[in-house]
Amino acid sequence: MNSPYFIGIDVGTQGARAVLIDVTGEVLGSGEQAFPLSNQSREEQSPGQWWQDCLLCLQQVMAQVKSQINATDIVAISVTSTSGTIIPIDKSNQPMHNAIMYSDPRSAEEASYCKKVALAEHSNGYTAFNASSGLPKMLWFINRYPGKVEQLGKFIHAADYIIGKLSGRYDVTDFTNALKSGYDVRKTEWPSYIWEKLPIQKSWLQTVQPSGTTIATILPELANELGLPHTIQVVAGMTDGCAAQIASGAVQIGDWNTTIGTTLVVKGVTTQEINDPHGRLYCHRHPEGYWMPGGASNTGADWVTRDFGTDLKELTAKAATLVPTKHLAWPLKQQGERFPFIAPQATGFHPEGLSHAELFAASMEGVAYIEKYAFEVIEQLSGEKVSAVFTAGGGSNSDVWLQIRSNVLQLPVYKMKHVTGAVGAAIIAASQTHFATLTEAAKALTQIEKEVYPQSDAAAIYQNNYQQFLELLASKGYISKTQYA
Repeated sequence: MNSPYFIGIDVGTQGARAVLIDVTGEVLGSGEQAFPLSNQSREEQSPGQWWQDCLLCLQQVMAQVKSQINATDIVAISVTSTSGTIIPIDKSNQPMHNAIMYSDPRSAEEASYCKKVALAEHSNGYTAFNASSGLPKMLWFINRYPGKVEQLGKFIHAADYIIGKLSGRYDVTDFTNALKSGYDVRKTEWPSYIWEKLPIQKSWLQTVQPSGTTIATILPELANELGLPHTIQVVAGMTDGCAAQIASGAVQIGDWNTTIGTTLVVKGVTTQEINDPHGRLYCHRHPEGYWMPGGASNTGADWVTRDFGTDLKELTAKAATLVPTKHLAWPLKQQGERFPFIAPQATGFHPEGLSHAELFAASMEGVAYIEKYAFEVIEQLSGEKVSAVFTAGGGSNSDVWLQIRSNVLQLPVYKMKHVTGAVGAAIIAASQTHFATLTEAAKALTQIEKEVYPQSDAAAIYQNNYQQFLELLASKGYISKTQYA
């Protein structure tokens, strides 16, 4: 078999997953546990329950692979989880409260206060705080539970708790998790306003390392329980969005990942930090010192099942014969857009009288126009070229849509075989334990399933349609004329 091996764990809102990959990136074993989702679980979840589910996932993985591999060849393990989820732990590393989830809106007031303080201090760190950010959740906990402050040991992030259970170390986090807790990824330090202007003690904040840094070896008793070697290195993890980017293969300068799920999320790699005066993009720090900018559009693939159901085979075949269409449609299913332009008043549109297949084809094209505009905004702000697009999410499963996007973008589009957060975590585990860098690890461990290239005969038609699409957005007041002229 292709040893060595690496384990990745992903703790999401709706479940936990673990995978074991070999040195070619093949998934040899996987385990999954679902969490019951409720309004309560969107605000708080039990870290103890997460750990029990992670243990079950690891047991499932080991049961699957034990006859195929030599467990002593497992080198490292890492974890990805939601960005902005916070857990207060006491001085004995026990949770003092449930995990305060990124999707918990109760810290909105604290968020605007954090933002005001950070901007007043001219902080170079993250200042775009909202209710899904980590720092406001710390403040919310202190404001609600002043009696618990004496016992407080640290504020940690979701991935850090699982890393702590694996290694016994709860005092270390990584650049991507620390970002929305206010960490300055430029200067690689916590800004002093956090303890000088907010009721937060410096000792409650973790040490911050690049993702992929070894934190410790696995706890011996846990290794014995799972049948793992005591030499396994536990490696600093990453937020789920960044881990999915890694799994998609977009880790080199000029590489961008577009994930089309409910929303359209783009993340990429640039040499320089992107400073967007409108706040549409924000930047994570790449473990090799580059930058990982990202933005999320409200335009995604949610319209597909909502408007056209799930049996799409015939419809897709018809749509394939109609593209490029001359119709301009934007299948935005909620009011307001946040990226690549900010227009809270925006609503989707399409021409009247189209057939089912025409509307389906035009809607796929409309999402591709939004994606193209996103990359033009990125190139304008960064001064750097977008050279290739790696794709993931439900929207990447349609070959017709992949071809439309490649034709509109005039770029190659690559779809990878295993694009999950857990695989991203496994690649991070390998990045500095077996490979020299994350770039080297991702190159070796991601497998291209599909490559799509632009068709020259469609290019001119789509360029013309795209310009008309931008003119229509401008006529509705969603973008200004100068933004595309």
